Amino acid sequence: MADDQAAGRTILVVGGGISGLTTAVEAAEVGYSVLLVEKEAHLGGRVAQHYQYFPKLCSPTCGLEINYQRLKNNPRIRLLTLAEVEDIQGTDGDYTVRIRQHPRFVRDTCTACGECAKACTVQVPNPFNFGMNETKAIRASHAMAFPNHYFMDAEYAKGAEARTLVSLCPVGAIDPEMTATTLEEKVGSIVWATGWQPYAAEKVQPYGFGRFANVSTNMRFERLANAFGPTQGRLTRPSDGKEVKNIAFIQCAGSRDHNHLPYCSRICCLASMKQATYIRAQFPEAKVTIYYIDLRAMDRYEGFQKKVEADPGITWIKSKPARIEEDPATQNPIVIGENTLTGIRYAESYDLVVLATGMEPNSATTARVPAKGVAYDEYGFVVKGGPVLSTGCAATPLDVAGAVQASTAVALKAIQATAMRG
Repeated sequence: MADDQAAGRTILVVGGGISGLTTAVEAAEVGYSVLLVEKEAHLGGRVAQHYQYFPKLCSPTCGLEINYQRLKNNPRIRLLTLAEVEDIQGTDGDYTVRIRQHPRFVRDTCTACGECAKACTVQVPNPFNFGMNETKAIRASHAMAFPNHYFMDAEYAKGAEARTLVSLCPVGAIDPEMTATTLEEKVGSIVWATGWQPYAAEKVQPYGFGRFANVSTNMRFERLANAFGPTQGRLTRPSDGKEVKNIAFIQCAGSRDHNHLPYCSRICCLASMKQATYIRAQFPEAKVTIYYIDLRAMDRYEGFQKKVEADPGITWIKSKPARIEEDPATQNPIVIGENTLTGIRYAESYDLVVLATGMEPNSATTARVPAKGVAYDEYGFVVKGGPVLSTGCAATPLDVAGAVQASTAVALKAIQATAMRG
């Protein structure tokens, strides 16, 4: 396809996680123009927050870096970060979209030298690490941040110190006076790839997240295990920094529950198995207990499950615990319930309890499609039909491999819809 034809056939991809990245590069590499819109300052989504993938237990940095290179080297992809789609009008093959881009307060000439962060004295809770540590108010989100430019928190940009950084920047990239802009774009098709958020564990009140210091979640644990996380990869508990030697994972914490998420998120069992291996690798003498309703590991993942099940340091209890209490002397969480295979009641104390919370689609809450006629299922996932295509965890719960496959397929659908234009 000639370049002038491709320029008039643009695909809008909303969401810069692994699903949006895959859709964008697959469509661009066969000749279509792509506008990739991401609401955060950097790409990568939830995958960037992970320590390792299952079943190979490899770092996500490799796959992300490959996709970043594909994106960076393809002139057909235009990237907007800190941007949100506000309105969609039109029909298949001919849409008009309004996009609001929030200020970064740092220009694209930034080389990420870090001099501004060194001079910054303001610390803020680190959202990338779920607030478990603090970070500078001007920063890159994480070590693998792309694009490799810093950004400044809006509140910090209003302060006097932000203005002192302007003269310190060796390339003149800092601009606290930047303002939001609104763009109007013509596109041929739209792919909604807005991903997911961990279900709010504090809503599962019997488990005490937010009240008990040593009750955590699966995504927080992923950051704890990471060398770039709040503890530099040391698996310690929040209350006293004690090494975690006796840990419990509770499956379906808020999932498969009509009071919370009625569906199975598909990946939680495997994620806990993966995280159990982190503990056993760092502390070979550690004890791990996994409380489960059913264990789900489909297709090629069954081999990974069998490998984890063979570890004598991991105990499996078929049960959905009734509640968690806290030992006031030790701050150890105590898991209370009944083993449904034996009928024996238990009250077991642990150093740390990790709640395997499920996936809640952002399309159900913070990333609703701003257009008429969009079809959602009963859980808030965007389904086939209406003015947008959907992929990844905006469409259904998926692991990384499944999200990549689905997004490669939806790139073809987007090309077909875009080709209707003209």
